[in-house]
Amino acid sequence: MKGIVLAGGTGSRLFPLTKITNKHLLPIYDKPMIYYPIQTLVDAGIRDIMIVTGGRNSGDFLRLLANGKHFGLKHIAYTYQEGEGGIADALSLCEHFADGQDVCVVLGDNIIEKSIRGAVEAFRMQADGARILLKEVHDAERFGVAEFDGDRIVGIEEKPKQPKSKYAVTGIYMYDATVFQKIHTCKPSHRNELEITDVNNAYIREGTMKYSFLDGWWTDAGTFESLLRATNLVAASKPQSERAAASAEEDAE
Repeated sequence: MKGIVLAGGTGSRLFPLTKITNKHLLPIYDKPMIYYPIQTLVDAGIRDIMIVTGGRNSGDFLRLLANGKHFGLKHIAYTYQEGEGGIADALSLCEHFADGQDVCVVLGDNIIEKSIRGAVEAFRMQADGARILLKEVHDAERFGVAEFDGDRIVGIEEKPKQPKSKYAVTGIYMYDATVFQKIHTCKPSHRNELEITDVNNAYIREGTMKYSFLDGWWTDAGTFESLLRATNLVAASKPQSERAAASAEEDAE
């Protein structure tokens, strides 16, 4: 299985911070944002990873990450998304990289507390199809929301005014090789983007979509409020001794 981190877009909701850098290079506590989704893939046992970048500062990813030595990798692949064509459009750029293999896709601003290895292993056991990770939230109307019939997922609705469940689709997706065929049949939404929800619903219609529940906390970091929340959650998850050592090092400087 190959790993893909989607880190394109303009980050307009974080302007003016994103006037001088890509959103995914902003700090979350003690590391750049992009470190967290990469580590999520590495912790799940995925070592072959591509980063989809975009915007005017894409070269900074190469300077920061190089070939992934910090993560114990020998190589990281890169590709570039022109403009804002949506998540599915960004994923379509990875077709050659995937080379017919399954892929695990993580949005570049998704920060999670615990490992997804269990979900990845469950997906490996599937004969085909896709698997998404769901999380119960109190504000489901902000997200793509799963609809159920019993324990079977029957649809995903994007930002519904009246959510049919409390389970949001997190920014972690696992797909078989047919995902690129499905993307090619998608039509742009009213935002003129190729929507990942349309791709997920295509799998649901053919009856091959599975799901797992995400353990621990989860947040995106695409607004000032969620950027602060992500930083606070990461900081609180660090052992007290580690936070004290970091504070002492800062004082010494």
